[in-house]
Amino acid sequence: MTVMLFDKKPQLANNPLANVLAQAGRIILGKDPQIRMAMCCILARGHLLIEDVPGVGKTTLSHVLASLLGLHYQRIQFTSDLLPADIVGVSIFDRESSTFRFHTGPIFSQVILADEINRASPKAQSALLEAMEEHQVTADGKTMKLPEPFFVIATQNPSHQVGTFPLPESQLDRFLMRIKLGYPDQAAERALLKGEDRRELIAKIEPAMTVTDLLALQKDVGQIFVSDPLIDYVQALVNHSRDSARYDMGLSPRAGLALLRAAQAWALMAGRRQVLPEDVQTIVPAVVGHRLHAVSTSDNKILDPAQELIRSVAIP
Repeated sequence: MTVMLFDKKPQLANNPLANVLAQAGRIILGKDPQIRMAMCCILARGHLLIEDVPGVGKTTLSHVLASLLGLHYQRIQFTSDLLPADIVGVSIFDRESSTFRFHTGPIFSQVILADEINRASPKAQSALLEAMEEHQVTADGKTMKLPEPFFVIATQNPSHQVGTFPLPESQLDRFLMRIKLGYPDQAAERALLKGEDRRELIAKIEPAMTVTDLLALQKDVGQIFVSDPLIDYVQALVNHSRDSARYDMGLSPRAGLALLRAAQAWALMAGRRQVLPEDVQTIVPAVVGHRLHAVSTSDNKILDPAQELIRSVAIP
């Protein structure tokens, strides 16, 4: 029997982490599951893709998390005329020294908000590939390390909207998770309408965690125990996606690693030292939803490939 726990709030044993989630929930109203999933992605050292219609709080969520974690934050507005140099930086000739000096771009920050990433051309999008995978940037033949920790939080508008470019699979695969915020429920929206402006609330935020605390938590994620049967389960999920004719492309080894890291982070947030199958099931939709696509045929329709994957693979 499969059990989905996305809406079940884990019991947090770490006070700074609980404080981060509580404060974020007071600004991003009615979206506690999405906030927890975003924090899980950060603890797993992954990058986050938030896909939804404009105006539901995607940018606000990224700004809130960066502020609460005490991280340096830069926003890059992706547009059709954006160039890679606008992201990475550019060399400018210095007349006094008669040399070119490299001026760093906004990518040299701890948290990058790639706002409306799919409104930029593939050429501009490609400027993030090395940074997201290697945590470094190469320009003018020189490789420069990015600060630690380093996260990219990208927002994406629905692909049917005017002026969007589809993200290539190589770019999508570098995002550990993809989540959707959705519209708030009536109670949350009423509180939003009657409450203080979100920008004013963000301006008042004090960090609830230090960078040292965050790095320690990320290191602790790797110490969460993963049993051999649990690895068997993750492998079974990955292999089923590759062997089944219902998907046009199976999950990559990177996706399998992402499942394990995210499940370890979710177990840590729940105050446990061992990953359970339910942890894997909880994070599967966010981890594989943007990587797994169903074959489009009239007699083989899958509305949710991630849920179908969970239903098709039994827990060992």
